[in-house]
Amino acid sequence: MKTKINTSKSIKSILAIMLLLVSFYTNAQLKGGHILGAMGLQSGTQAPENTLSVYVPGYIYTASSLRNSDGDKMGNPDLTMFITGAGASYISDFKILGANYGAAILVAGASNTIQGSYVDSKSDFAFTDMYVQPIQLGWHNKRADFVFSYQLYLPTGKYEFGGSENSGLGMFMNEISAGTTLFFNDKKTFHFSALAAYEINGKKKDTDIKTGDILSIEGGLGKTFYCMNAEKTAPKGILNAGLIYYLQYKVSDDKIPVGTLLLEPDKDHVGGLGAEINYLHIGCMTSAGFRWIGEVNAINRFQGNTFFITLAHVFSFKKKE
Repeated sequence: MKTKINTSKSIKSILAIMLLLVSFYTNAQLKGGHILGAMGLQSGTQAPENTLSVYVPGYIYTASSLRNSDGDKMGNPDLTMFITGAGASYISDFKILGANYGAAILVAGASNTIQGSYVDSKSDFAFTDMYVQPIQLGWHNKRADFVFSYQLYLPTGKYEFGGSENSGLGMFMNEISAGTTLFFNDKKTFHFSALAAYEINGKKKDTDIKTGDILSIEGGLGKTFYCMNAEKTAPKGILNAGLIYYLQYKVSDDKIPVGTLLLEPDKDHVGGLGAEINYLHIGCMTSAGFRWIGEVNAINRFQGNTFFITLAHVFSFKKKE
């Protein structure tokens, strides 16, 4: 007995699947390497010269919703991404164009690495992509500081196209940033900052997929307080507190080939507003900081909350006079 095949029905099913795939990839947005929330108050200020800062960051991102191109909620992903590791930043007294030269590095691990807006990743904690900043230049003036840097993200984390246990993004990422901190009084205790970073991404490993260029802007409006010792003769600590923000825009389209068809998805963006507080104990030159940012106006991406905790120790190599 022969089975009768309904050709019309089969063709409709194939077309439905193709439309589903096209819809999926058209709305897909790929993530870059820039970690929003890593910078806040005085983001345009370089650390003092002849110092080495060793730090341990703790980054937590909770995605509470997924937003479409109209900003409407499409679902509740219940996804939390976590990153921690060890980093170091050195600022020298060597001058380039009147600026102090510095460099930085961060080696970290991550869990539930978010690859893009279409990924609901549940991966274990593993070594992720490495952050290297070979060039950082900082200028200090009476009423404004300026900073310029070049950094790259190396694809050292595990990545496999379509894999569910990826801990990295599988691509080289180059980034250039520049920013300023403006001071509104002579004591430099009232300040506003903005740091813009432009990220250019390479193709993902063993694919022709390419994440679009990304523009990120971070900073804050804050106040510096000097905590005096019991005799009120010298400060024992420095407290910074204020409001912080970030903005991120996909500047160019993602390149996601499906078969021989090249689709260019709509570009995403997001904003965020929150608060920061950090304290430096001068006696032991150890600092602790906390940032929280609640995201708003997300388009074609997750929207949620960012938490950033940093513990650091500063070694000073300043020559005694």
